[in-house]
Amino acid sequence: MSQPQRTARIQRETSESSIDLTLNLDGTGVSDIQSTVPFYDHLLTAFAKHALVDLTVRAKGDIEIDVHHTVEDIGIALGQAIKQALGTKEGISRFGDALVPLDEALVQAVVDISGRPYLVHTGEPAGFEFHLIGGHFTGSMVRHVFEAIAFNAALTVHVTVVGGRDPHHIAEAEFKAFARAFRQAKALDPLVSGIPSTKGAL
Repeated sequence: MSQPQRTARIQRETSESSIDLTLNLDGTGVSDIQSTVPFYDHLLTAFAKHALVDLTVRAKGDIEIDVHHTVEDIGIALGQAIKQALGTKEGISRFGDALVPLDEALVQAVVDISGRPYLVHTGEPAGFEFHLIGGHFTGSMVRHVFEAIAFNAALTVHVTVVGGRDPHHIAEAEFKAFARAFRQAKALDPLVSGIPSTKGAL
């Protein structure tokens, strides 16, 4: 019996943004991201590459006001796509963890496809949340994206910045660590029969 395709498409329309997102959990890391927020494109491209998912994003939003709405809404759509694509969650590894460096930055991420939304996010240096990366992407948005993904995908996510100085490196290492942890968690494990929970449901 062949494994059902783990894919999803989410279209999200609000007065602040328009999002069209497709996701293949069993991809090869191919992405085509056009969010209108260049550094966010960079982060989502890194996520797709290191999570081994195929991801397409087309977004338009009120970035003349702030990138906040567009960035958040893409995070919401990505979380919804992950939840939809996971389907019954039968046969998944469920847990994943990663420790990822980017030069001086070092980030640990742990993911549990638990069905219980929770985010623990710590360790970013003081002032990181106020820094404009690339002149447009505020450091505070990194945590906000993880919140949107975790709560809409029903994931338990722990992200810990162990160290770092350069805001670009810290943000990118966070996304890469999350990607690597998620890659492990969503992987199909041939040793797992059914849903990997003593409750029988995730």
